[in-house]
Amino acid sequence: MRSVLNIAKEAAIEAGGIILNYYKADYEIQEKGYHNPVTTADREADTKLKEILLEERPNYGWLSEETVDSLDRLGKERVWVVDPLDGTKEFIEGVPNFVISVALVENGTSILGVLLNPVTNEIFTAAQGEGAQLNGKTINCAAKDNVKDMVILNSRSETRGGLWEQYAGTFRELRAIGSVAYKLGLTAAGQADIFASLRPKNEWDICAGTCIIQEAGGKVIDLNGNNISFNQEKTLIEPGLIAGEIQAVDKTYKVFSANK
Repeated sequence: MRSVLNIAKEAAIEAGGIILNYYKADYEIQEKGYHNPVTTADREADTKLKEILLEERPNYGWLSEETVDSLDRLGKERVWVVDPLDGTKEFIEGVPNFVISVALVENGTSILGVLLNPVTNEIFTAAQGEGAQLNGKTINCAAKDNVKDMVILNSRSETRGGLWEQYAGTFRELRAIGSVAYKLGLTAAGQADIFASLRPKNEWDICAGTCIIQEAGGKVIDLNGNNISFNQEKTLIEPGLIAGEIQAVDKTYKVFSANK
């Protein structure tokens, strides 16, 4: 029997091929809500992921951004949590800051994560107790001792909206890039000290990345300082989150708490 990690990687790669076929090509764009676009690529990738993952593990539950939710998943011990295209706005703009995100949750804990950027050929992987890898090489969170030396990956929309203005000068750099999941992968790989969001995120945005961060020696907490449990009836994680190396997260949390 193939490992669930290999199944998840295969599914992500298949979905990545679909997305690449549409990248900088013709496809339909619809609005699910205000500033929340969905494309043909999102939907076709979602169909492929569901086909592969549930065919291999039909008894697992399913939670995806692009599938109508069924609360049947709440009764499942294991649940696939996926985002077929995290960073749809970047995909539409032709900016290669988007990923396919595949996670497996067991009793509320993210035990497996795969993030694939099909344009850059970066694949971040992790399984509980097995460490985290980028393209097969072990990765670890990294952090500076002082907050003023840290690089924070944050949201382009949050930056445009002025949410980060009060932190100008607090950190060495506020680096705004797309895709929540991609930022988690980059942080796990030590390419930044922290990823932080000042707005709520959904489970499918962060589930795979949470496992990867944790297996890279870090942690993920919400802005109230709590650990995050997955496969909840309400999938929105409020009010925001911080991820990275453990001590770096603790120091960043203190900064945010002081500015509430």
